[in-house]
Amino acid sequence: MPTFIALLRGVNVGKSKRVPMAELRGLLGELGYTNVATILNSGNAVFRASNGTAAKHAAQIANAIESKLKVEVPVIVKSAKEISAVISENAIAEKAQDPSRLLVAFVQDPKLLSGLALIEPLVAPSEQFLVGKNAAYLHCAIGILESKAGVALLGKAGKTATTRNWATVLKLHALANETAGPGPARR
Repeated sequence: MPTFIALLRGVNVGKSKRVPMAELRGLLGELGYTNVATILNSGNAVFRASNGTAAKHAAQIANAIESKLKVEVPVIVKSAKEISAVISENAIAEKAQDPSRLLVAFVQDPKLLSGLALIEPLVAPSEQFLVGKNAAYLHCAIGILESKAGVALLGKAGKTATTRNWATVLKLHALANETAGPGPARR
């Protein structure tokens, strides 16, 4: 049974768009997903599904969150294999000494990655930006909020994407591999 990772955009950041992780786990269980686990409080969930595509799961989860939790939130779902590909293609990971300053931008449809190229002119000399086949990567050596490109990626320019820092991507990858085992996982 394939393992998937759900990434909710913009939840639990301020006082709006609150999605408690216990409620998210319960909701995913109600949808028939198994081995459901969450990580951090920022809308990251790992689950297994017997059938369906990542895009189908994203739509189903977003609709359920809106109808049951009354929160409208974009959801991007990637398979564990896709997350592995995101990690493999990141050519700037080795140079990023602080993984919290390396952003990974995920989109549901890889065709949307080309739209993130508009961030390129905002990249400072101390930064690195790469649009890959599976994700876009931005290393903000001086800090994400001090970076014009980082602010743009987190804001309107990145509205089709959701971002996670490199450390979180690696944690999600590890949890996806753990969740792929036979027993139920809950966090």
